Amino acid sequence: MWALRACAAVTVATTAGIIASLAGETVAFFREVSPWKFFTGTTWAPTFEAAGDRFGALPLLTGTLMVALIGIVVAVPVGLAIAVYLSEYARPRARRVLKPILEILAGIPTVVLGFFALNFVTGVVLKAVIPGVETFNVLSAGLVVGIMLVPTVASLSEDAMRAVPQDLREAGYGIGASRREVATKVVLPAATSGITAAVILALARAIGETMIVTIAAGNQPLLSFNPLHAAQTMTAYIVAVSLGDTPAGSVVYRTIFALGSTLFVITLGLNVMTYRVARRLKERGR
Repeated sequence: MWALRACAAVTVATTAGIIASLAGETVAFFREVSPWKFFTGTTWAPTFEAAGDRFGALPLLTGTLMVALIGIVVAVPVGLAIAVYLSEYARPRARRVLKPILEILAGIPTVVLGFFALNFVTGVVLKAVIPGVETFNVLSAGLVVGIMLVPTVASLSEDAMRAVPQDLREAGYGIGASRREVATKVVLPAATSGITAAVILALARAIGETMIVTIAAGNQPLLSFNPLHAAQTMTAYIVAVSLGDTPAGSVVYRTIFALGSTLFVITLGLNVMTYRVARRLKERGR
C-alpha cells in the first residue's frame, strides 16, 4: 500500500512542479503585458521592439485550433470506423494482426510525419489537387495530425466497445437485429462515454502537437482562417524561441511560459471535461 501511496504522491508532486515552473515567469510576463491584449491582440511580433501591440497571441491560438480541428475531423470518423470493424466484424485472428499494426502507427516519430506532410501531402497530393496551396500550410499539417490521432481514437474506442457486455449484443440479436444494427444502435450508444473520452483526449493531443506543425504549417504568425496558407501555432513558436539566443528573463523569453501556461490550461480544461462527460454518461447509462 505504501508503494501505491508513494506513486500517487509522485504524480501530485510532478503536477505541482509543472505548475510552479510555469507560474513564476507567466506572472512576471503579465506584469509587463496586459492579459487582455495578449488574448485579443491580432499582431504577434514579440522580437520586433519597434512594433506597438506586438504581444497579441490570437494568430497563434487560431493556428493551433485550426490544425487541431482539421485533425479531429480526419481522426474521428476513420478511427471510429476502424474501432467498429475490430470490435464487431473482425475475426479474432484478423484482430490479433491488425491491432498491433495500428499501434505501430502511433509509434512513428512525429518529425517523420512532419516531413511526410511537407513532401508528400503538400508536395504531391495537395499541389496536384489545389494549385494555389502554399508550400507551408495548415491543411497538410492538420491532415497528418489527424493520421497521427487515428490510432488513439481507434484503440481507445475499440476498448470501450469491447467492454460493452455481451448480453446487450445477444439481446439485440434476439429481437432480430442485424450485425450493423447491433453495432450502431446497441454497442456504440453503450460505449459513448469511452468514445467521448477518446475524442477529447485526441483533441488535447492535437493541440499540443509540436513537430508536425513546426515542419509543415510554417512559422508565420498571421491571423488567417484560410487553411491553404501558412500559420504558426503556439508549440511551433515555443520551439523556435527555445532554440534561439533569447536572453533569459527578458519579456520575449517569458512569452514561452505565457504560451505554455495557456496550453496547460486548455489541456487541463479538456481533461476535466472528459472526466465530467464520462461520469455523466455512465450515470445516465445505469
